[in-house]
Amino acid sequence: MHESGPDYGRWVAGKRSKWVTLCVWVLLALALNLLWPAVGDKEDNNAANLKEDVPSVIAEAMADKEFPSNGGVPALIVWHKENGLEEGDLIKLQELTANLESNPLPYQTFVVPFHKLPPQALSAQLSEDQSTLVLPVFFEEDQETDELKEGIAELEQRSEQVLGSNPFQTDVKSGDGISARVTGPVGISIDATGLFADADVSLMIATVLLVLILLLLIYRSPILALIPLVGVGFAYMVTSPILGFMADQGIITVDSQSIAIMTVLLFGAGTDYCLFIISRFRQLLWHEPDKRKALFQAIKGSSGAIAMSGFTVVLSLFALLLAQYGAYQRFAVPFSLSILIMFIASLTLVPALLAIFGRGSFYPFIPRTPEMQAERAREKGKPVPAPHKEKESWIGRIVTTKPWTVVLVALVLLGGLATFSSQIKFTYDLLSSFPEDVPSREGFTIIGEQFTEGELAPVRLMVDSGGKSLDLEERLKALTYVDQVSDSQNGAENSNIIGYEIELSMNPYSMEAMQHIPDLREIAEASLQEAGISNPAEAVWISGQTATQYDTEVAGEHDAKIIIPVVIGLIAFLLLVYLRSIVATVYLIATVILSYFSALGLGWIIIHYGLGADAIQGAIPLYSFVFLVALGEDYNIFMISSIWQKRKQMPLKQAIREGVGETSSVITSAGLILAGTFAVLATLPIQVLVQFGIITAIGVMLDTFIVRPFLVPAITTLLGKWAFWPGKVHNITDEKSATSIEHTS
Repeated sequence: MHESGPDYGRWVAGKRSKWVTLCVWVLLALALNLLWPAVGDKEDNNAANLKEDVPSVIAEAMADKEFPSNGGVPALIVWHKENGLEEGDLIKLQELTANLESNPLPYQTFVVPFHKLPPQALSAQLSEDQSTLVLPVFFEEDQETDELKEGIAELEQRSEQVLGSNPFQTDVKSGDGISARVTGPVGISIDATGLFADADVSLMIATVLLVLILLLLIYRSPILALIPLVGVGFAYMVTSPILGFMADQGIITVDSQSIAIMTVLLFGAGTDYCLFIISRFRQLLWHEPDKRKALFQAIKGSSGAIAMSGFTVVLSLFALLLAQYGAYQRFAVPFSLSILIMFIASLTLVPALLAIFGRGSFYPFIPRTPEMQAERAREKGKPVPAPHKEKESWIGRIVTTKPWTVVLVALVLLGGLATFSSQIKFTYDLLSSFPEDVPSREGFTIIGEQFTEGELAPVRLMVDSGGKSLDLEERLKALTYVDQVSDSQNGAENSNIIGYEIELSMNPYSMEAMQHIPDLREIAEASLQEAGISNPAEAVWISGQTATQYDTEVAGEHDAKIIIPVVIGLIAFLLLVYLRSIVATVYLIATVILSYFSALGLGWIIIHYGLGADAIQGAIPLYSFVFLVALGEDYNIFMISSIWQKRKQMPLKQAIREGVGETSSVITSAGLILAGTFAVLATLPIQVLVQFGIITAIGVMLDTFIVRPFLVPAITTLLGKWAFWPGKVHNITDEKSATSIEHTS
């Protein structure tokens, strides 16, 4: 491994250059925010996740062409009254639909004209117990969520005028008044956007407060607590307009979810990078009287590890650009760019701030050399205090004296937790990630209880019959998982195209429903083949939310197979370049991967058995892998680089003991802060973020308290000189031949 970072300290933290560095960051932040929009102003929460050549997307285009709907995108208004809708209630609802038809809502295209139906026909639309009626209201396609929200807000006002009270605020279990809930595509879109929009502000506040409190508790210095936050703050102020400009120019697409997680990543990982250099600076101040010299040495000693850690995360996150699924791909640039700017800030702005405040950065517990402490004590007429000594690390002692025990215990613990990862069940149901009291989920629940869940999102099956007679409708009606099949319709432009609306007998958003999409395709192809249609596979199209989720699962599995090996390969390459050791690269990556599966297992125990969730969102394993493997290697790199450097001056066992001891406090505090920031996600009302936050926080904690302090140094002890293979080994031995593998156990 090369000597740590270049001696550029006087360029960023010299007597005058520290002020230049600070001014550059201030001017850069001000200029970018004045010239370019903030990234939050350019969020697109309706961006497509599937590419145009995906089967369900092709089918959707076919449906729009052959079976055009003048309705647009539907909002399903679920009207419900526990003790039954009465004749007077239905008359008022008819009055409402007449109002909507004569004076449409903003962006409304069509409303089912209940007011034109005779009483008997309208009663037939009610649920079996006469308590529920579903009113579809259609809005213009391709409208932003804010426009749809405007239309629904107007609907609330008119409903209150007609009914005398606001049914959208009435409890669905209320036995007296009528309640109304908006579900379907419009309701789900509005609620999803609202949940993420509310999350942005609360997440930022909670994250900043958490980091500030943890820094104060760990370091007990108000100035030191603020320095990393200032560094992260400037990094965010630079990152936000750059991303906003890129989004404004159409270079990237950003959404609320990616910005929310980016905020957490920036504060968590960014604070870690700052602490790596701050801790090194404090250690040197106990022995070096010249604060500038101590700072330059700290920059030189830690910059290599920080840069290596930063590049590891940046390249790993950039690998998400290889994803087919849009949500994964949209994460790549915001995450990697924010980390890139953050570790640049930690190597320039933070050293400049430390140079400005000097030893005062650690007030009131200011580190001083023994001579400075003695002089200060004499001036105050107090006894000379004992020189500061670094405490011997008990962990370093254990991993070098009992490495086999440590490795076996760690492997049993982590391996045991990892076995639970095989039990995880997944879901791609967006509604299940909403809190139960969100309107669209409440409305969906009522539909499922009073009608059939399949009615909310029917599957559209289309085939090119070639003008031949098919038995497809009979085959579909005979399926046990199909509740209802509509009469066949002929295409508007091609009469040989035949379409069916299929209502499933189960939740159309469930994994069970998704797995029936290939079955439906196979049945349709078989019917076409028996009718003598050549190439039946090219004459079947299936659209609808269930088909979309099935393709989402397929895309996610494809992305995992591509991205996971690429991330491992990139990290392996960087470790090889940095450490020049194949053996060390292998066990550093292996331990972090084991930690990842352990985090999945423990996360599943908490989420499933503790929180009662039946499944986790399908995107979480890949998200968690990229974050945990990249961030986990950060801590390994910082610790192992210390051991590698010390190995040049002392026996390996002593280097391990001192390396573990020297880095333990900073990595522990950094791990607590990073895990804490991800845990903040668990306080949000969105299950996908809750689950991601829990699993990632667990993974960081396992890395911080098991993998980094125990497992990695114990493996290094057992391997001895082979840990450096094929790199150069410095043959420094002690009286007990510390580097001999035979004596390590």
